Amino acid sequence: MALAPYAVSSAQSRGRRVAEAPPTWRDEFQRDRDRVIHSSAFRRLEYKTQVFVNHEGDMFRTRLTHSLEVAQIARAVARALSVNEDLTEAIALAHDLGHTPFGHAGQHALDACMRPWGGFEHNLQSLRVVDELERRYAAFDGLNLLFETREGILKHCRAEDAARLGELGERFRTGQQPSVEAQIANLADEIAYNHHDIDDGLRSGILSLDAIAEHGVFRAALEDSRAAHPGLAGRRLVHTAIRVMLGSFVDDLVTTSRARLAESGCASLAAVRARGAPLVDFSAPMREQHLSLKRLLHRELYNDRRVRRFSDAARDTVRELFEAYFDDAAALPEERRIATDAAPSARARAISDYIAGMTDRFAIAEHRRLVGTPRWPRELLGT
Repeated sequence: MALAPYAVSSAQSRGRRVAEAPPTWRDEFQRDRDRVIHSSAFRRLEYKTQVFVNHEGDMFRTRLTHSLEVAQIARAVARALSVNEDLTEAIALAHDLGHTPFGHAGQHALDACMRPWGGFEHNLQSLRVVDELERRYAAFDGLNLLFETREGILKHCRAEDAARLGELGERFRTGQQPSVEAQIANLADEIAYNHHDIDDGLRSGILSLDAIAEHGVFRAALEDSRAAHPGLAGRRLVHTAIRVMLGSFVDDLVTTSRARLAESGCASLAAVRARGAPLVDFSAPMREQHLSLKRLLHRELYNDRRVRRFSDAARDTVRELFEAYFDDAAALPEERRIATDAAPSARARAISDYIAGMTDRFAIAEHRRLVGTPRWPRELLGT
């Protein structure tokens, strides 16, 4: 497939932090994708919460399945817009490598613990994973990914962090945009979130079909599904309607973004970067539908009593784990310990790295070992 003039190509990449011989049978961005897939952090996503704790059942999404769904959507959009599919896929697969156990509840708790030492943000942690924390290669720490892949992982970044990141954080200081490929991965993440959380929310019984059917786009998808397949009911109807709705969001994203790219006159990646706003986006009506769907999910799913109980238990677990490790450095495994006279900030960051890398089940087991007081309602653990 011929790439659009504003797409990223391996030939124009800003390269790797450590120079390497080019791969023989793969493109450079395919190498990045493959390194992400083979990383330890990627495998651990299988046992990290999306919305529902991993113990609750094997049918709910995890961070791993979320990442795969994001990559599938992102790659399809990248192909439709004639940009680099391999780069888009690599960004999508890597974007959550730094996420904590227990979803956003775990992230918020770890951020609170780390506030005296710069806080915690999972985008930055994903970058730490690919730049430093993976230890698989003889010549360098991390995965030594290309600049454009690393840039795409950073969906947002605070000014003080951007200054510290140098060239990688430059666009946050100057108001430039990331590549079209990174913009696609960002939107694919949002699409995947909404659609799989509806599916899991309905499966869990927390969401009702009637509540979701109040939303215009889903109601239209439900009506179209019933018209096309009279008599369809149950899970098949839900799956069909969600698939139709997802298709409508992707179609709108492709059509709108293609028109915006054409109207922009961008003939290079530099021109895309110089734009004052992203070129990949929904139409205004579909953007409002997207945001209203997010509001509905917050109201009906994320703020449900049962989900809040999970979030409360998760926050307690992360906070008490952090305190236990900080009070007793010997509680960390030997390979994770740092010098006893190290600065508190260095000790805190080492503990943060360790906790962020944990799976749900390991964090719960460590909490039981170190703290002893159970924080998890029995029904959340499936016992």
